[in-house]
Amino acid sequence: MDIKKSTISVRSGLNIDEQHGCVVPPITLSTTYNFFGLNQPRLYDYSRRKNPTRDIAQQTLSDLEYGKNTIMTSSGMSAIYLICSAFLEPHDLLIAPHDCYGGTYRLLDALHKKGICKVLFIDQNDTKILLESLIYKPKLIFIETPSNPMLRIVDIYNICKLQKNILYVVDNTFMTPVFQNPLMLGADLVVHSCSKYLNGHSDLIAGAVVSKDTYISDKLAWWGNTLGITSSAFDSYQLLRGIRTLMPRVYQQQKNTKNIISFCQKQSQINTLYYPGLSSHPGHRIACKQQSGFGSIFSFELKGTKNMLLQFLQSLKLFTLAESFGGVESLIAHPATMTHAAMPESARKRAGINDMLLRISVGLEDSDDLIADLAQAFKSIE
Repeated sequence: MDIKKSTISVRSGLNIDEQHGCVVPPITLSTTYNFFGLNQPRLYDYSRRKNPTRDIAQQTLSDLEYGKNTIMTSSGMSAIYLICSAFLEPHDLLIAPHDCYGGTYRLLDALHKKGICKVLFIDQNDTKILLESLIYKPKLIFIETPSNPMLRIVDIYNICKLQKNILYVVDNTFMTPVFQNPLMLGADLVVHSCSKYLNGHSDLIAGAVVSKDTYISDKLAWWGNTLGITSSAFDSYQLLRGIRTLMPRVYQQQKNTKNIISFCQKQSQINTLYYPGLSSHPGHRIACKQQSGFGSIFSFELKGTKNMLLQFLQSLKLFTLAESFGGVESLIAHPATMTHAAMPESARKRAGINDMLLRISVGLEDSDDLIADLAQAFKSIE
């Protein structure tokens, strides 16, 4: 039976309890499981390696991303580290986007400096540079589209068909499986920070790696167990609970965003507005091709001085100044001093992240209220 994503997200794991007939699957908190006998383990022996609750969450993510298997990790960063540990040697080259999330940049740069692997940050929208990088025989190409926080779009399909024997990894956190499925576009692995839209309530730190090949997933499972970075049973339950409402949440957040974008287009205090849903966005055509929606994150550069930016942020009542995104509440971030503070100033400048850039994650509040809040904040700096 071919069922849709909204049904998968709601019904995964329901009605499987045979002991009590629980509709919602119970949390299995046990860390260890008895053996049938000497050298006769059960399916589960130790929860770092395998846990019933985590298995349900992992299967749900696999189904939503059209993947074979999923490894749920302790965070989005540990998900990326797991991939690097499993597949890269010190002489192997990883190609990453120059405008990726600041935490990703920090991790990959640190691995490069420590000699764990080689890392080259490039503009993946520059076809010439991208093709020239293949001369160095990269082992892995890491893709982030839309990028954080500039919302740049790269063509997943075209990059993933560049060359064989390269592992193609896509960070799909911004779009979620609802709006984009990289494995269907040629990627080998999909990475998620489950702390964001998948959980949706800003009360969980977790990550996931979804693979389309069993050999790849088996290797990841071995390394996940060896490194000890697999997610806990309770976090897995909490993620599954969040996924139940994933579809209605992201669609409503996107609807709110469209209303707010229409308002922002009329504001003279905004210098540049970054949102792939705008026909004027450089990546709009590609986004329309590989995405089924544009999401609920946008960025803009504020006109004026640093004092005006401070006044604008202090005037907001419904947008909380905080890192992260994808929760039910609306957030605003200053990437240069928050999410991308770990990047050297030269790297931020190269990525286009200046001190007047703000990133907004639109929540589930009434869009009229959110617009009114932005309006009074803009008015405060007139």
